[in-house]
Amino acid sequence: MKWLISFTSKVQVTQAMKIILVDDHSILLDGLKKLIQEDDMLQVVDAAANVPDAVRTICKHKPDLVITDYNLGEDDGLNLVRKVKRLEPTTKFIVLSMHDESHLVKEILKEGIDGYVLKKDTKKELLEAIYAVRAGRMYLSNDINTMLVRSLQEPDQGKILTNREREILQLIAKEYSNKAIAEELFISERTVETHRKNIFRKTQTSSIVGLIKFAYANNLI
Repeated sequence: MKWLISFTSKVQVTQAMKIILVDDHSILLDGLKKLIQEDDMLQVVDAAANVPDAVRTICKHKPDLVITDYNLGEDDGLNLVRKVKRLEPTTKFIVLSMHDESHLVKEILKEGIDGYVLKKDTKKELLEAIYAVRAGRMYLSNDINTMLVRSLQEPDQGKILTNREREILQLIAKEYSNKAIAEELFISERTVETHRKNIFRKTQTSSIVGLIKFAYANNLI
């Protein structure tokens, strides 16, 4: 009796990495999706423009990676990371942001994100970040690494607010609107709003009256 033995060759197929994008600018989302999907091993499965939609789509698709901006309209990427980590603790995150302030970067890193890349960085650096995270490593862009090293040499732990935040706080105390503050300091209203949220969070206040009282009590203005 002859035994016919067939051997099936096993070909290891590596699946594309499933990615969800979160940003409140649709043009940026479209460009980012096109850039990422030029790589056959990366697949953008969905995108969202705000925190509630992002949480829902992340829980639905269970992606390998979420790439999120810090500024998300009325909310921010830090809150998104915290909410998702409670629901899907193994979700990996790369923050893609224009913000390179040391106190903000450190606060975001404490939440257990896997990468931080600046929007001014190159496509090559973003792809390096994605593949580093895929391999289980943390990735910080060159500029973020440099900023963190400098912050060790000039520690800011003793400062409640940065110099820019104190400038904005002083203008808030004078009842300047976000638009007026932006014009006074030659920055965008979105940047003012981001600083404003950071000021309230760092001072643990929730109203203008409470913020002003805290500021006077701590000699911030």
